[in-house]
Amino acid sequence: MKSVPKLIKRFIGVLLLSTFLLLLLNVAIFFIIGLKQTPSGSPYTTVDEMAQALTKTNKGYVLDAESQSVLKDENVWAIFIDNDTHKVIWRTDNLPNNIPMEYSLSDISNLTIGYVKDYPTYVGEGDNGIMVLGYPQNRYWKSMWPTWDYNFIAHLPQTILVVFMCNVLLILIIYLFVTGALIKSVNPIVNGLKSLTSGARVTVKEKGVLTELAKIINETSETLESQKRILEKKETARANWIAGVSHDIRTPLSMVMGYAGQLESDAHLTKDEQKMATVILHQSEKMRNLINDLNLASKLEYNMQPINPQKENAVAIVRQVIVDFINMDIEDKYPIEWKTNDELNSCFVQVDKDLLKRAVNNLIQNSINHNKNGCKIYASVCSYNNECIIAIDDNGVGASDEQIEKLNNTPHYMFCDDNTLEQRHGLGLLIVKQIIAAHNGRIIIQHSQYGGFSVKLIVPV
Repeated sequence: MKSVPKLIKRFIGVLLLSTFLLLLLNVAIFFIIGLKQTPSGSPYTTVDEMAQALTKTNKGYVLDAESQSVLKDENVWAIFIDNDTHKVIWRTDNLPNNIPMEYSLSDISNLTIGYVKDYPTYVGEGDNGIMVLGYPQNRYWKSMWPTWDYNFIAHLPQTILVVFMCNVLLILIIYLFVTGALIKSVNPIVNGLKSLTSGARVTVKEKGVLTELAKIINETSETLESQKRILEKKETARANWIAGVSHDIRTPLSMVMGYAGQLESDAHLTKDEQKMATVILHQSEKMRNLINDLNLASKLEYNMQPINPQKENAVAIVRQVIVDFINMDIEDKYPIEWKTNDELNSCFVQVDKDLLKRAVNNLIQNSINHNKNGCKIYASVCSYNNECIIAIDDNGVGASDEQIEKLNNTPHYMFCDDNTLEQRHGLGLLIVKQIIAAHNGRIIIQHSQYGGFSVKLIVPV
């Protein structure tokens, strides 16, 4: 089952591609979010700028208007602590009431890394003091103990890679677990579809994630089986009807032929009446041959005709059929010329002798039937590429390209002898085609090199 592994590979490929794209998307999102976090610069940069912007005058320390606007927009309060006294000597107007006005050295160290009254603080160095900015309590989060093991930092790339691979492995396991039911459901579905194409009856268990599809396949199989049974009944009825009609016609037809034969030889009848009896006898023979052909064609179509292949000499079989026709052609209206190489005395094939004789007989009779004014018939047998080729040609009226196309490609040949009726002719050729197909051979119908009609029977040696 090549389709299921291929499906699994595709799922895994989609999974890996999705994981990579998801990781790439996350990195891009975090990068964009990081840029948007500090559009005006980091708090450390801001506090250094504020410390430099704070100037000392005769009236005390003064912060320029632009810097005050920046602090106001960010809702940030600021204080300036004197280096000597550790007291606040300058502050902004929005300083919360609970902020201390005097700091010890330990308090100042806490300002640099942490909070004052839950306000995240940032410290910058000014003239003879330090500038402290206090941001809103929900503006930033600060790590109080930013200390990391050196080995951890040194092996951080490897650690990240291991964590990434573990994540990918975990995602893969989850993915395979989730899709396991789908894979299990796909296999019987694929097998069921394959069986449907071969005509076998299919029953797929209706469970799993593809229950609905399995149900549809089962219903389709039942529909096809029902149609198959109906078709078999119709074909059996048709075959039985042909066999029955053939049987029922034989008895009265035999009586007609018997009486016509007696009338033909009755000396008391006039010559015209004897000719009429001869016509009746001739047409009755045509009806008998047609009935036999219909019966044989039906049996070959439904594999009811027993085939008994044996090793036979095709050259001898064709010669025997030719001799029979030559003996019947009293007027020499349809002379047959043997075109086989004299050195070829045998061409052995595994065939049913009677059926092969019937096929060659039909081909020669076909040339006779379609050339009422007479024609010359050419027969040949040759061996080529482990195939025996039997060719029957004539120099008669032949057939048009369109007619030959129909004879080669339609199962029931539409071919007219005259312009009065569009009859279904070519039953003899249909039987020939069925006989050769039963022997795993093929038939080629084409224009003859002698100007008429040509049929080649190709049978494997």
